[in-house]
Amino acid sequence: MTTAEYDFDLLVIGAGSGGVRAARTAAAQGVRVGIIEDRYWGGTCVNVGCVPKKLYSYAAHFAQDFADAAGYGWQLEKTPSFHWPQLRDARATEIQRLNGIYNKLLDQSGVQRIHGRGRVLGPHQVAVGEQVFRAERLLLATGAWPFIPDFEGADLCIDSNQIFDLAEFPQRFLVYGGGYIAVEFASIFHGLGAETTLVYRGEQILRGFDQEIAAFTQAQIAQTGVQLALKEEITRIERQATGLLVTLSSGRQLEVDQVLCATGRRGHTEGLGLETVGIEVNAAGEIPVDEHFCTSVPSIYALGDVTGGPQLTPVALAEAMVLVHNLYSGQAPKKMDYQSIPTAVFCHPNIGTVGLSEEAARAQYAGVRVFVTEFKPMRNTLSGNPGRCMMKLIVDAASDRVVGCHVVGSDAGEIVQGIGIAVKAGLTKADFDATLGIHPTSAEELVTLRQVTRS
Repeated sequence: MTTAEYDFDLLVIGAGSGGVRAARTAAAQGVRVGIIEDRYWGGTCVNVGCVPKKLYSYAAHFAQDFADAAGYGWQLEKTPSFHWPQLRDARATEIQRLNGIYNKLLDQSGVQRIHGRGRVLGPHQVAVGEQVFRAERLLLATGAWPFIPDFEGADLCIDSNQIFDLAEFPQRFLVYGGGYIAVEFASIFHGLGAETTLVYRGEQILRGFDQEIAAFTQAQIAQTGVQLALKEEITRIERQATGLLVTLSSGRQLEVDQVLCATGRRGHTEGLGLETVGIEVNAAGEIPVDEHFCTSVPSIYALGDVTGGPQLTPVALAEAMVLVHNLYSGQAPKKMDYQSIPTAVFCHPNIGTVGLSEEAARAQYAGVRVFVTEFKPMRNTLSGNPGRCMMKLIVDAASDRVVGCHVVGSDAGEIVQGIGIAVKAGLTKADFDATLGIHPTSAEELVTLRQVTRS
């Protein structure tokens, strides 16, 4: 098939962060690009992920702020009250605005938007309904989808896509799961006023994070009032006249108004037609790719959450830039660098992290030095708020290079974004020590840590 016989040079399935960035960047280089989307223009992040979740997290912080204000002399005339429909509808309006921006950016870039579910028919063909499009290359960027395990009454749960548009605010809220999504929504709904329980099968939440940081965060979350039911699983959910009756593996029962199942996400590949071209997905529905994002079919590429890598918007954006550069720039190829990616968890308190956990560093290096500080931030002194911060640096003993930084506390993500530059650049503990702190701030602790906690 010649170039003239193709409808597009690049046809993207999925208009999330990675797909949109790839489409726009390629189109800017004169590539004929089409993009197919059946649901969320802007993807998970804009519609049912990072953006609305952060808006709800902001809202959830106000209850503690109101309580803290009394210690600073503020007298509220009456007890503040929360109105769920106002927050929900304001969030929906903002997301609609962002959808319009994404569509406008694509249109202005010369990308053809195609509404519908794309289904791969061959190495160069994609069907959308009855229409068939042909392209020299296909890019699969369909993201991931919430996974709900199989148990009696599982259909009574909602997932993290559905949580934002509840008709009524759940006064009794249960979250099933112990990953970052579960922990964030437990904090959010507790902060908004719900009696909140988090059920998790493990002994400690946030598996995969630095263990000391996870344990400290767990204690802080429990202190705020979130009830933790650890080493438990849901075996059954039954609808009652007054709510949902949840039975746990221990036999304990709880009645709640809503159950959020946040037990992981899987590649959104169902109905994509990959079997027609021989692309096999793994047990989690993820598409295997090589270091150039190419699948087992030379003309078909994939990136973002659907490939099983770090499920982070900036990662998908960076992958898209690397892919387009390698395919269309005519310059020396680049490789995606997955080392030292900063990330945050917007639970209460926040977590910010970059680089290696202590456990990973000990496995990778012959010797490490660990610096840890735990303290009550100045903001909490007059307020009487019992919340505490933890900050942690992990250093390769041989090179003195800081290989990990972890912060738990207010605005941890904002702090670690800056530290991420230093860790990525390979700066040493001596470089940190030579940097003057901004006083008085919590962040200054990261450049004043001198005493080794353990080595």
